[in-house]
Amino acid sequence: MSNKKIVITIARQYGSGGKTIGEMLAKELGFTYYDKDLMRLASEESGINESLFAKADEKVKSSLFHISKKVYQGDLISPKSEDFTSDENLFNYQAKIIKELAEEGSCVIIGRCADYILKDYENVLSVFVHAPEYFCIEQAAKKHSMDLKELDKLIHKIDRQRAGYYKYHTGREWTDARNYDLCLDSSKLGFVRCVEEIIAYLKVRFGE
Repeated sequence: MSNKKIVITIARQYGSGGKTIGEMLAKELGFTYYDKDLMRLASEESGINESLFAKADEKVKSSLFHISKKVYQGDLISPKSEDFTSDENLFNYQAKIIKELAEEGSCVIIGRCADYILKDYENVLSVFVHAPEYFCIEQAAKKHSMDLKELDKLIHKIDRQRAGYYKYHTGREWTDARNYDLCLDSSKLGFVRCVEEIIAYLKVRFGE
């Protein structure tokens, strides 16, 4: 792989193993891995309590989603404004951190609309990991002690939240393949092969 800074963003359906694939990929490539720590970094940057970032993490209030969409423009809201701790500004600060991390060095970033935030960056490879419902349920069952009906309900709830969050902040459909460079079905490839395919794509795109 070249010495160029490369950023890999991974959007993922719940239970598809996208997070695990991201962790494996970062380890294999020696890249820094970012997931929930993005909230901590955004909290430190803004001075806004991390718990507020956690509450708004990859979801929007249903009342907000039905009223309007706040497609990300890159602006930060002033601390003097009553909207300083709004969902939009929490997203803005997290986006600011994502951009800074992309400038700092090679990394893997999980979710949080990173593909959209970095869409104009030449050094970014965006990936969407998906899988059939049965596979996602099997994977979720390894983490949650629930019956199949409860697991199915949980998966649909989280995916619905992620899709709403993505639509609200980007104006795009989360599952639209046109948003990504590479879409992988983890049930057909397995996690190891998904990592191999992403690395193979990287080599074609950015060179050895």
